[in-house]
Amino acid sequence: MGSENELNLSIEDHQVTVENEPELSESAPVSEPAPVSEPAPVSEPAPVSESAPVSESAPSAVSDDAEVEAGLSDDVAEPEAEAPTGFAALELRRQVFDAVVESGYSEPTSVQQQVIPHMLAGRDVLAQSQTGSGKTAAFALPILSTIDSKQRSVQTLVLAPTRELAIQVAESFEKYAENLKGFSVLAIYGGQDYEHQFRALRRGVDVVVGTPGRVIDHIKRGTLDLSELRCLVLDEADEMLNMGFLEDVEFVLEQTPEKRQVTLFSATMPGPIRSIADRYLVDPALVTIEKKHVTAESIRQRAVIVPPKEKASALTRFLEAEATDGVIVFTKTKDTTVRLAEQLIRNGFAATALNGDMPQTVRERTIDQLKSGRLDVLVATDVAARGLDVTRISHVFNFDLPHDAESYIHRIGRTGRAGRSGEAIIFLTPAQRRKLKLIERATKKSIELVEVPSADAINAMRIERFKASITQTIADKDLTLFKDLIGQYAQETGKPMEMIAAALAEIGQHGRTFLVKDRPRRARDEDRDRGEGRRGREDRGGGAEFGKRPRLLGPPEPGMVRYRIEVGRNDGVAPRNIVGAVANEAGIQSQMIGPIKIYPHFSTVDLPEGMPKDVYQTLQRAWVSGKQLRIRPDRGPGQRDSGAHPGGRPGGFRKGGKPGGKFRGKADGAFGGPSGALGGKAAAGKKKKKKKKQRKN
Repeated sequence: MGSENELNLSIEDHQVTVENEPELSESAPVSEPAPVSEPAPVSEPAPVSESAPVSESAPSAVSDDAEVEAGLSDDVAEPEAEAPTGFAALELRRQVFDAVVESGYSEPTSVQQQVIPHMLAGRDVLAQSQTGSGKTAAFALPILSTIDSKQRSVQTLVLAPTRELAIQVAESFEKYAENLKGFSVLAIYGGQDYEHQFRALRRGVDVVVGTPGRVIDHIKRGTLDLSELRCLVLDEADEMLNMGFLEDVEFVLEQTPEKRQVTLFSATMPGPIRSIADRYLVDPALVTIEKKHVTAESIRQRAVIVPPKEKASALTRFLEAEATDGVIVFTKTKDTTVRLAEQLIRNGFAATALNGDMPQTVRERTIDQLKSGRLDVLVATDVAARGLDVTRISHVFNFDLPHDAESYIHRIGRTGRAGRSGEAIIFLTPAQRRKLKLIERATKKSIELVEVPSADAINAMRIERFKASITQTIADKDLTLFKDLIGQYAQETGKPMEMIAAALAEIGQHGRTFLVKDRPRRARDEDRDRGEGRRGREDRGGGAEFGKRPRLLGPPEPGMVRYRIEVGRNDGVAPRNIVGAVANEAGIQSQMIGPIKIYPHFSTVDLPEGMPKDVYQTLQRAWVSGKQLRIRPDRGPGQRDSGAHPGGRPGGFRKGGKPGGKFRGKADGAFGGPSGALGGKAAAGKKKKKKKKQRKN
């Protein structure tokens, strides 16, 4: 992620200047290239039809007389045409090449240079490439250059580990195919309405991008026909391994035709991934892109050592003391995004959370608000921030330590774009202080160690912003009415203008203190983020940090129902797999999912009462670790081997399976939406009332 470079792109001897970042992914917006005249017809390169224009290999023949008339001597040869460079040299389909140029790109990244020719030749590819290297275009461009839009059957399937990545990849296909008539792409993932997917698949699509669970569901239903599949892409294969989708991936591979092209991308190459490559890829081209831990020169990096429970207060102080524009705060869990965003809103910041539980419509609206300036602070997880490209981001805060140096680089690359300077600040606990040297070594940059801003720094910035707001209001607003009123008031009362202005400023404070004071440490402790240190929903699997889960589970909490699912320890399932399946397939907020207990042949999970019938049926059909969940109410040890629930109303639900309790439709409750996105406040309120009623009884 660096400042923009000005590059020259040669198209049939016409020089076009475009602006572009080094990586194809997440480039800053640039102006479109100047139009070029229509090139002379040339023969199209094999094997791809409608390729990007290439220079003519030889001049046309001329007679001796014509040569003399042109004033050419016999011993002077015509200058040779320059060989095509950049994307023009990759022999992409003309319409695809034009879309790339119109997007402002000229030079392919390393992974694109190496992968595209192999895919155009129809060869299997095994590529080790990190996130942010431009790998999406590396497979999307050659696929679009060979697609047959008249076929109206699924020709390409892309498997992605998360719905966010599936949506991002589908959007990339749409962008590069904007000049291809009749092309269609469909993203399929859990939490999305089935009927929309059914209709699109019946009409016919060229490319399907989906998560393993939903893809398998469609295959078993017979709604996804892979008999005409030409290409299968496994994107972020190591992430699918980490999320427990390995068996699902193998199942999908088994359903594809024998003669199909397979391209596998993975940031790392653990044994299971290599095993899949050995079994399913035929003589693959091996592509390894060396990791480049490079950060932009325009990004100033700082670190602050702060106790875990004081991080939220420290963040507020930095936001107060820094001259910020757009801000992204990265956290590790979805729960933290919601809690931290709510705290920032209470402190007067225009903030919101962005995580994987939120519907795509909410995500799109949030990003638009951030771009337009209606929103200033975005609190996000790494996955939810994929594909985020907002030029006005001035600051990136690493509220939680990222998993590795690569993630850190990817995070801070959100700032310092389009020739602007950027600020990156990482919060480290005292126990994490040694990590600072590791990050410096990986990024090859020194990171300045700073203190949490003092009251003097905050007050100085408040005064500066106060003065700036006066200047801007005078410049932008028509103040005639108020000027006359204040003049009249001054004449009537004899009060000096300075005193009147001071009174108006005090009114504008609405009782809030303008200047702050540094408080003793004991007083600051009262403002700590009390949520920090509590176990998050994504940590259900246990770990040294939080201790082991008790072996015995008590009865479900009020407002919750315990369910049995037919996948257990012997199937290799982990709590995170169950959380992912339930959250993605049913659209349930992960923080609304209760305790999970894994037994050898089955598992139990506590979910909010009042589950709608359609959600219940969706979860019955969902797949985890190669098995269907077949969810049903758990009836205790004495009845666990009984058959599935015999239809009708599941126990603990409202009559008719209608939304109720914490399941109140996809607009609120445990689902994404106004209250769901904030953790289902309305539902939580009912739970508290129920507890009070029980205590009275």
